[in-house]
This record gives sequence, structure tokens and C-alpha cells, in this order.
Amino acid sequence: MISRVHQEVFPRPAARRDCYTLTEPMWLLPTRSAWRVGLAVCVLALLSMTLRFTSQAQSGSVFASRIEQFSEPGGYFDTDNLISNEQSYLHPLDELRQREVSGGVYIGVGPDQNFSYIAQVRPSMAFIVDIRRDNMLLHLLFKAVFKVSRNRADYLSVLLGRPPPAGAGEWRTAGIRRLVQHFEAVQPTPALVASTRKRVDAAIVDCGVPLSSADRETIDRFHRTFIESGLALKFQSTGRAPRSYYPTYRDLLLEKDLSGHEVNYLTSEESFQFVKSLEARDLVIPVVGNLAGDRALAGIGNFMTARGDRLSVFYVSNVEQYLSQDGLFARFIANLTKLPHSDRSVIIRSVFGRTMAQSVPGYYSTSLVQPVNQLLAGYDSGRFPNYWSVITPR
Repeated sequence: MISRVHQEVFPRPAARRDCYTLTEPMWLLPTRSAWRVGLAVCVLALLSMTLRFTSQAQSGSVFASRIEQFSEPGGYFDTDNLISNEQSYLHPLDELRQREVSGGVYIGVGPDQNFSYIAQVRPSMAFIVDIRRDNMLLHLLFKAVFKVSRNRADYLSVLLGRPPPAGAGEWRTAGIRRLVQHFEAVQPTPALVASTRKRVDAAIVDCGVPLSSADRETIDRFHRTFIESGLALKFQSTGRAPRSYYPTYRDLLLEKDLSGHEVNYLTSEESFQFVKSLEARDLVIPVVGNLAGDRALAGIGNFMTARGDRLSVFYVSNVEQYLSQDGLFARFIANLTKLPHSDRSVIIRSVFGRTMAQSVPGYYSTSLVQPVNQLLAGYDSGRFPNYWSVITPR
């Protein structure tokens, strides 16, 4: 390294040899001051590398410690839940815009539909809280895919194990339909899958989260499921085939809000880059937790209070239904009160198989938006004692 620095400080004539020897004329030998300059440059370079690697290690350590700090023992749910089964998932975005819900802290459950809400709301930090440890592992996979991807085309290429389109620059402004058409037309190859898995595994190691061999096998299985199924992937429950009305990954990417706009987080480069930036700064934190548990939401609430943060969106899917069935709705409400919130804080929930005023023809799921203050006040007054009363208010 020192000799390379010296060559830069004292460039020799092109005709001369590439290394110094003691037989060189004295005018070619580096002076003592030049040696000092070269040594200083090397020391600074090494110091810079050390600080960068230390910073990366500390960042990974903070990310891992936050997961550990807020997580509870995992529970069971009979699905891999690699993608959503809620085709109506983008319908709340119109109301979020009308209510001017933005910033703050985002909390959600489940897979990557959270990223579309995050891209809309632009929070300062996000927590993905799910009772399944597998969901935390899935989000480590997503985090790694974001890390090794420069843009949307790269992201889909890495996630699906398929060749990216040629001329990546021109694809920055491509519509989501064009991207979908490309990845429907290409197939994975063993060599590409092997190299992609290697890159992703290395990025997961960089996250700094301690993982068992079983954890790593689970992440590998999740990624290979995306690769094998591609855009035809559907929500999968244990022991039964996907329902006919479950959307494919392709359907979810091409879904629209109620205004008719395609607004998945992969629809625009700007939305993708915002989510990528949060992931890069370790500000999307996957937590293993029960929404009615003693640790996860309470700890996140204390963390938010200490930082002066407020909740913007809490996406709960239909978890409240299961909490009500288990007699835990009151404990969920108690945890919700511990989250600092404002008049603009809202809950997004999903209802399946019911026709409601907000239902859209042709959709099996209905997505609802409710102010947090309205839910808490309704619970206190006895109007919303459980999930069923919330979705069928009198």
C-alpha cells in the first residue's frame, strides 16, 4: 500500500520500471517528508476503513438489539404469509391523503404491503409487529433484497431470481405494468439463483441479527418460494390450497387505490427509494410480538414517548378478530393507549367475506380506516367492546 501511495506522490517517467530499488538515481528516491506524507495518507485511509466498519457493526448491533428489546416469544399462525391476501389493501390510501396522515411512527403486521403504506405516509420510523417469528425472518429477507438492489428493477430481479431488464437506467421511469411484463417473460436459471442467494445471505449476515441454522433455512425457503412461484405466488395457508379469490403477487403489484391510481411501493422509483432509505438506516424494525402481549407494543410505546414521537398509522389487518375470539381485545386496547397518538392517528383493518358500506364489488376483502381516538373513546363508552362491534357499528 505504501509503495502505491509513493507512486502517486512521485509519478515516475513512463519508461522506467514499476518499483523502486536502491540502485535508482537519488532524485527518484522519496524524500523523508514524502514518506511522512505517504504514511499519513495510509494511516488516514486505514482509520477511515476502521471507522466505517465499526459504524456498520454498531448499526447492525443497534438494529439487532432493538429487535431483541421489543420482541416477545413467538406464537403460531397457520400460514407463511409471504404476500397479502387482501386485494383491497390500497383502498385506504385515498382516506389517508384526505385525513393528511403523514410522518410519525408507523406500526403494522404481516408482509410487504406495509411498504406501500409506508411509502404513502413517509414515517420517520416503522415497526412491523407480528406474532410469528417467521414474519421477522421474512422482513430480514426483504431488508437484504433492498440492500443489494439499486432500483425497482433490481429489487424484483433479486426477489424473484430472474434476470433484470437490460439498460437499467431507462427503467427508472418505467411503469409497473412494464416491469411486470418483463418479469413474466423471463425465468430463473440455476446460476443466477445461486449467485442471488449468495448475495442475499451475505446482506442478511450484515444485519447483525443472531440467527440459528433453522432461521437461515426458513429464510432460504421463503426466498426460493418467491423464485419458484414468481409473480404467480399466492398467500398460502398450512394444509389447504390458496382460495380462488386470493390475489397473486402480480395482482398486488398492479392493484389500484379507489381513485384508480397504481400506488404500490414498486410503482414509482421515488416510493421505492424512500422505503429503501428507511431500511438502509435500520428504521424498519421487525418485531416478534402479540398485539395483546405484555412487551412489544408497551416497549414501543415507551420508546416513542422518550423520543417525542406520535403514531401515524397502525395497520392491524384482521388480528383484532383473533384477539376477540381469544378474549384478548381489552388487552389490545390497553396496549393501544400506551402508544403516543394524535387526532390524525389511524388504524387500518381488513374484514373478509362481509358486505359493508365500504366494500367494493369484486373484492372479497374490505379495508377500513378508523381514527385511534374514535376506537378508544368507543371502547371506553361501551360502544366498541370487541372487534365485531367495531366492524358493525350501530
